[in-house]
Amino acid sequence: MAEEIRIKYSDYRRETRVRKRSLSFSKLTRLAAKRRAEAGAPRWRRVHLNAPQVVNILSPYIGGKVGEQFRAIAPLAVYLAVFQLLVLHQHIEQPWSVFGGLIATLVGLMLFMEGLRLGLMPFGETIGHYLPRHHGLTAVLVVALMLGMGVTFAEPAIGALRAAGALVQPQRAPYLYAMLNGWAHWLVLAVAIGVGLAAIIGMLMFLRSWSLKIPVTLCTLGALGLTVLMVDDPALAPLVGLAWDCGGVTTGPVTVPLVLALGIGVAGSAGKGESSLVGFGIVTLASLLPVLAVLALGLLLAALVTPDQAMALGRAAAETSWTSKTPAAEIISALRAILPLVVFLALVARFARAAIADRPVLIFGIALALAGMALFNIGLSYGLAALGGQTGNVVPGAFAFLPGLNGSPMYDYGIGVAVAVLFAVVLGFGATIAEPALNAMGATVETLSNGAFGKRMLIWAVSAGVATGLGLGVLKLVLALPLWWFLLPGYGLALVMTWLSTETFVNVGWDSAGVTTGPVTVPLVLAMGLGFGGAVGAVDGFGLLALASLGPILSVLGLGLFIRLRHRLSAIPILLTDPQEAGS
Repeated sequence: MAEEIRIKYSDYRRETRVRKRSLSFSKLTRLAAKRRAEAGAPRWRRVHLNAPQVVNILSPYIGGKVGEQFRAIAPLAVYLAVFQLLVLHQHIEQPWSVFGGLIATLVGLMLFMEGLRLGLMPFGETIGHYLPRHHGLTAVLVVALMLGMGVTFAEPAIGALRAAGALVQPQRAPYLYAMLNGWAHWLVLAVAIGVGLAAIIGMLMFLRSWSLKIPVTLCTLGALGLTVLMVDDPALAPLVGLAWDCGGVTTGPVTVPLVLALGIGVAGSAGKGESSLVGFGIVTLASLLPVLAVLALGLLLAALVTPDQAMALGRAAAETSWTSKTPAAEIISALRAILPLVVFLALVARFARAAIADRPVLIFGIALALAGMALFNIGLSYGLAALGGQTGNVVPGAFAFLPGLNGSPMYDYGIGVAVAVLFAVVLGFGATIAEPALNAMGATVETLSNGAFGKRMLIWAVSAGVATGLGLGVLKLVLALPLWWFLLPGYGLALVMTWLSTETFVNVGWDSAGVTTGPVTVPLVLAMGLGFGGAVGAVDGFGLLALASLGPILSVLGLGLFIRLRHRLSAIPILLTDPQEAGS
């Protein structure tokens, strides 16, 4: 009798799938135009459309794009408004300005995401395809470093860090105030260097099929070690929350898709593109390495200036000019973010001798990305961030007296704290369960685990993890607990579960933390946390994003271990290991 061999269904599909070659429709039209020119016919046939026909053609396309962003923004805005009106009995300040900002946020995000798809993403994938053919590994890694740094400046949520500087009290946190004002550009550069290094390590992981466990362990232990070193100094301790929150800011809609496009293009060109785990791990590294970089920058700042000098440095940088006021600041920020990145990608494409197809579409996409980012930034300032800040300012009135807030405290202390924590839990769960990227990841995980880890199961696990993390973050602010009390045991447990889990679940669990921090969630949570912290008298309001990222790591890894244990106990022969572990 022949020996029975068991393989994963995802591996079977990958090995037996039909080979296909993509053909651009524009190439077909150009070929048709050439044939018509040879036959002496007009090169193009002009098509005349009336207004109803234009509407019929464009409405499904635009409606789908608007609907996608509406589902991400509208529930959050409605929840914040309803909670503030019905539970806290407080009116929304400048409601029409907030409403206009929400509309601008929706339209701007739609334009930006479409511009990213049409203009910037094809750049990254084309460069990744052609670069290894004409240059060695060193050139590939240098381009990955520069690209990782460049895309960080184009990340929409990175502006939320700069805006947070005005809400910090310099007397209580001088180094944090200086970091967000006088050293704001150095802060963004440190985050960019961390993302660039993550791109290099991720590229090597794609090419060498490395395990994620070792780099995750080293990065996490390094970040925790620097955290322990800094929490003993009262002047440096507020920087810990900022550093860990920076890990959530970097994994947005620009950084991950562009770096992944380059990495997948390189892996495919090198013959490694068929692995089921290609693309996983880069989100994790792009979250952890910026934490290390910002913590190191904080130690450098403390070594160079005294707390008094830090306060003076922050005050000098906080003086505003017309370029730092809305809407000029948002437009200039969009230009600074997009244009240098486009120039860099164009130079790299020329260096890689890449053939760029559909250049008019590419230019149109870049223009959409530029206009979308400017509109998104303006809408964020007036809309979602403003609404989140208002809610964060009044939620503490549920359990504490706030000057100028009528009726505070609205409930007994215990009930009021429970209301505040419940508010954060529902917000985290609702924002995460509607995240489009999480749905896409759930489908991938269901295939990789042979259906043992279903899509719905992953979505609920990640949403519950984010909800729990935000709830703990609010409790930390209310009780004035140190952030490291949560980080050290949480990430210590995560590392233990990492080494007990299979490679598939390690990749999925750690990457799930970055999937949930989108361009809408990050500024909203930052604004809410800073407003909440200011209302309760905390030194800073950072740390909510850090705990919201830790929660899904623990929930997904824990659920993965439970699934493996359940199948072993029930003696169901389902292979949950990755192909590398199966062959060892």
